[in-house]
Amino acid sequence: MEALLDLDRSRPGLGDQLTTALRAAIADGRLVPGVRLPSSRQLAADLRVSRGVVTSAYEQLVAEGRLTAEPGSGTRVALSCSAPIDAPPGPEGGASMGAEQSFGAGLPPDLRPGQPDLSAFPRAAWRRAYERVLATATPADLGYADATGPPRLRRTLADYLGRVRAARLTADDVIATTGAAQAFALIAHHLRMTGADRIGIEDPGSPGIHAHMVAQGLRLVPIPVDADGLDVAALERSGVPAVLVTPAHQYPTGVVLAPHRRAALIAWARATGGLIVEDDYDAEFRYDRDPVGCLQGLAPDVVAHLGSASKALAPALRLGWLCPPRDRRASVHAAKVAADYGGPVLERLAFAELLATGGYDRHLRQSRRAYRRRRDALVAALAAHLPGTRVHGVAAGLHLVVELPPGTDDAALAARAHAAGLGPVPLSATRLTPGGPPGLVIGYAGQSPDRIAASVRRLGEIV
Repeated sequence: MEALLDLDRSRPGLGDQLTTALRAAIADGRLVPGVRLPSSRQLAADLRVSRGVVTSAYEQLVAEGRLTAEPGSGTRVALSCSAPIDAPPGPEGGASMGAEQSFGAGLPPDLRPGQPDLSAFPRAAWRRAYERVLATATPADLGYADATGPPRLRRTLADYLGRVRAARLTADDVIATTGAAQAFALIAHHLRMTGADRIGIEDPGSPGIHAHMVAQGLRLVPIPVDADGLDVAALERSGVPAVLVTPAHQYPTGVVLAPHRRAALIAWARATGGLIVEDDYDAEFRYDRDPVGCLQGLAPDVVAHLGSASKALAPALRLGWLCPPRDRRASVHAAKVAADYGGPVLERLAFAELLATGGYDRHLRQSRRAYRRRRDALVAALAAHLPGTRVHGVAAGLHLVVELPPGTDDAALAARAHAAGLGPVPLSATRLTPGGPPGLVIGYAGQSPDRIAASVRRLGEIV
């Protein structure tokens, strides 16, 4: 194992190095599906690191679905990691709507979900990146270019998503989009062109995505979500040709798709020829541990991965991306060309500069610290002013769910809150199928801790 896991002891972060090395060995087939790994004690001794370093790496990869850990069987490479990725590459040039929830656009800002702190936009770093692009852009950069986006952005995004989200991409796999909304539209167009008119959708889920997919001509088939994420058994019974999931942080419940569900979902797609549309919603903002790697990294042959910078930077930039499976890439490329012949090149090059110089990473670290403080302030205020409620989804994202006592009319409560200048969303509004406990979806990113506390105090008076 030591030959597979070359650790640089001159650099800090041995745990991260080990996790990355194990991911790479699984991805390129050096660790084959089903193989048993050494015990944490044995590998720690072999690598001359603490046992905690190995245990942490194993736990992270189990959470991502790359490893399995069963009593009496040890830790093994998951069978679902046998993704065929050697398909011939397509032609050269080859964020989600949950983060841009248009359904909340008319709500007051206090406690409204889906709204980042726009005052924290990194103006100085963005200006430097943009000025650098203006100084170095060639005349060709300013002409009609590849509709899939500037090559530099696609290369930089592929590297970034590989490093941060454990994706398995090249520049040819990445399509730059105008936000996640266009990515969803391109996927819907592709499905319709292949004869599909239905898509499985998480229930509960984002009303914004529901409306958007219906507008694109697809019929929604609700698939239940429970404490482990999407119910894959229900998906199998539905007979849909594609499903849209938010595995890193389900909207609105906040659950992470469990490892066994990840494996079952990938098995469904491969057995049926189905498409998994992975909305990498809120993956940047996790507070209790490193976020699990994306589904695309486990199964690039059946997963279309999409995301945006709308929450991390600002929705107005319209920076998004879509990474379809290679056998579907030509169809999606053609739809992108027909849609707009490209997009705002200078903004995309500035984003590539921000990614390449580390400015994006620095901004995300600062944002996570600020949002965690606001999350903590919201949880404390809810305990003080709504003590009879249960809170879900606190580990990640920019919102949480407050479960209300049975029988509460959450829509009426949300309407009263709206009249009082507050913008929570009723949990019932996120469901396609009636039923389930009442609740409120509450955002906390856009306000200071003091303002959050004051807003929750007002909400408690209404309840």
